[in-house]
Amino acid sequence: MQQNNLYKHKISRIDENKLFNCIKISRIPFLLLAFILFQQISFAQQNKSWRSGRTTGKFPQLAYSLGNDRLGSAMMGYLDTDVLLKITDSTRNYYQVQLSANHSAWIDKGNVKPDARVNKFNKPFLLNNWIASGGNDGYDTLIMFMDEKLPYKSRMEINPARIVITLFGAQSNTNFIMQHINTLQEIANADFEQTEDDVVEITIELQHTQHWGYTLNYHDDTLMLLVKQAPKKTALSNFKIAIDAGHGGSNPGSRGNNTGILEKTYTLIYAQKLAQALVDSGAQVIMTRISDASFDNTDRVLFLQQQQPDILISLHLNSADNRAAQGTGTFYKYLGFRNLSKFILEQVCIATQRNEYGNVGNFNFILNAPTDFPNALVEIGFLSNKEEEQKIINTGFQNQVVQGIINGIREFIQKGIAENPY
Repeated sequence: MQQNNLYKHKISRIDENKLFNCIKISRIPFLLLAFILFQQISFAQQNKSWRSGRTTGKFPQLAYSLGNDRLGSAMMGYLDTDVLLKITDSTRNYYQVQLSANHSAWIDKGNVKPDARVNKFNKPFLLNNWIASGGNDGYDTLIMFMDEKLPYKSRMEINPARIVITLFGAQSNTNFIMQHINTLQEIANADFEQTEDDVVEITIELQHTQHWGYTLNYHDDTLMLLVKQAPKKTALSNFKIAIDAGHGGSNPGSRGNNTGILEKTYTLIYAQKLAQALVDSGAQVIMTRISDASFDNTDRVLFLQQQQPDILISLHLNSADNRAAQGTGTFYKYLGFRNLSKFILEQVCIATQRNEYGNVGNFNFILNAPTDFPNALVEIGFLSNKEEEQKIINTGFQNQVVQGIINGIREFIQKGIAENPY
């Protein structure tokens, strides 16, 4: 028995020595493996954690994805500043934010500032009571009392005309919606539905079929919606029209394949002619640039939101690898503003006797992003097409385009006002 035990003990010691030697020989890969496992565990724990932030900077926007085509990812919409965000992940340039249990989005890191109050998310945020009233300043106002500045998105619907706001991370505590019916001129009805445990969908029905714009932002503990009232007169003298000459300064835009002319030069020529024709018709005109100056597109949007025009037209010249591509194209983002771009396209094609390039919707161009006023991007023609390039520099053609745009604006105004209220 003693010999057997001794024999077993020797075998055990031999095995232990072999194991120790194996560990010594493979120490470096073993430590590396341990480090990798530790990193993976830490990464997993990090992904389970989150921190809070607030929107900041110029025109913060939420993106549906990290798509990176020429115009970037499809945008969910822009937010006011100081909106609370729950950050769950990040890439080099973007944070992923958890909007609600079932919804997330991406936002540029430059538009987020830290907020140490992580425990903010430990309780539900409430949407409280509302008040809707009209004013003599051209707007109806809907005020919604909130517990916190929460992220949102909005959209325009047509037939019937409605504004729909999706409020994320909210639970409804709305027990009354006060509507001053003797003063309201555009808001017909306001209602909501708790579509998910932490998502509230707010619906505002409009009195007219045409959308004229709205502004959505926070004021202290309230979410405020300003809905522009429909104009009462069709004359251009009653309208403030903004004209954006695309590009400029250090941003030349496209270049003509044959003459070498620059897009920034001719968008300004067209913009100046359009501005003069509108002034001659009695309209008040705002221009984003009147010379060959650099003006960042985000700053143009902020400038226009301060000026609050009734209509915005942004002028550009197109270019394509396909040298045969031709025609005028118009672009819009929101269905509620489509008619403006549609009527301009039709009227420019009539005035110039040319075929259309097309009417493009959901276009992810920042000057189409504001909901505050009807807007349209007009790509007058293709600098990459030899025949079109010659037309673009022709004075007679320039005048035809300008007249077509004005005719389209007039049609938009007249039909938008003529439609009977619901």
